Amino acid sequence: MSSLPKNARDVVIVDGVRTPFAKAGTKLKTVHAAQLGQVALKELIARTNLNVNLVDEVILGNTGSPSDAVNIARVVALNSGFPLSTSAVTVHRNCASAMESISSGFERIRSGTMDIIVAGGTENMSQMPFIMPPAITSIIERLGSARSGGAKISALWDWLMADLKQIKEMATTAPLAKTKYKPIIALAEGLTDPFVGMNMGMTAEVIAKEFGITRRQQDEYALLSHQKATAAKSKIKEEMTPLYLPPDFKETITEDIGPRDNQTLEALQKLKPFFDKVTGTITAGNSCPITDGAAMVLLMAREKAEALGYKPVARIRGYGYVGLEPERMGMGPAYSTPLALKRAGLTMKDIGRVELNEAFAAQVLACQKAFESDEFGKKLGLAGRIGELRSDILNVNGGAIAYGHPVGATGSRITLTLMKEMQRSQIQFGLATLCIGGGQGGTIILENEG
Repeated sequence: MSSLPKNARDVVIVDGVRTPFAKAGTKLKTVHAAQLGQVALKELIARTNLNVNLVDEVILGNTGSPSDAVNIARVVALNSGFPLSTSAVTVHRNCASAMESISSGFERIRSGTMDIIVAGGTENMSQMPFIMPPAITSIIERLGSARSGGAKISALWDWLMADLKQIKEMATTAPLAKTKYKPIIALAEGLTDPFVGMNMGMTAEVIAKEFGITRRQQDEYALLSHQKATAAKSKIKEEMTPLYLPPDFKETITEDIGPRDNQTLEALQKLKPFFDKVTGTITAGNSCPITDGAAMVLLMAREKAEALGYKPVARIRGYGYVGLEPERMGMGPAYSTPLALKRAGLTMKDIGRVELNEAFAAQVLACQKAFESDEFGKKLGLAGRIGELRSDILNVNGGAIAYGHPVGATGSRITLTLMKEMQRSQIQFGLATLCIGGGQGGTIILENEG
């Protein structure tokens, strides 16, 4: 879309809500991604007193694709009380999957195809599986098809020997190394770009070196993210719903498990580089943690919202996705933001708040440099710089280094956080943006209606 068609309708966000986010392997590790989505969606329905029979479609982002809920949007919708006639679709654009759900809903509504859409995302990264390598699966197949006792015994013996080799390989090889018998970690494989063969952390190392981002600068930024997040706890609770933990639902999570009020620069500086162990600067402390959570927003055509008596929180002014080199994927926001600004008819001088997903401190700091570089702007075909990405408007409540990055849900989380902050601060225009694994950037621009 180069510009809005003359007959295009205004698309507004009525409200949004999310679950608390929890670092993978902690409080939400046993909660299925569909359950996380259901908690957020049911709360959205309750907060907006939404008649689910009026909703045209449910669009959710998800990257883990649980085998028992492949089209997880449909599972979440039906379990949340939507009628069988309501369509539902799951979208996948890596880190921007939930932003894709919003931009897809935006297109359906502004074209007149639909009036009301639930958009969002859900992800349980704790439950992303281990995959058995071919050397093991072939033995399992032999065992399953064996007709004689001798064939079964032979397959079982081979399985036992393979297990012993598996144990040896796990004990003697690097944690993420692929070997003949070692299980494949689906999450690690998913976070490795298939085009250039680089883990996302290594792409951050490329950017850190290219832009001269030091280890100390990254650690200082990470510390600030935690400090902002812990200071903003009461504000951030406005966008959350409590989550009761199965199986007995007696324990409740009411806040994010990630921001640390006792984080120190000294502790961050003690961490060893995780990806490039010799010359690297990217650590677990200045990267976003792997996280579980869900976030939802309710989209409507303005005239439909008015007819139903809703007061929108924000209007979607425009969005943009742009591709770039996979090995520099962290620079995505610097590529997609100029396109989104152009489509929205705005410049960076108009923007009062920015939510930039903190995949890595290095890529956030590099994006700040790129935004303010005339040379980088000209590389994108602009007359000069994109504009200043000021620290005082950037991630004012902290970011993903503190909250975490449940990949399929982050796009809706940063959009939700942005619109609530714009409403509180009476900021007219805001921008949510993120880098996307595989070499893309995504940006969405909102106008305050609160």
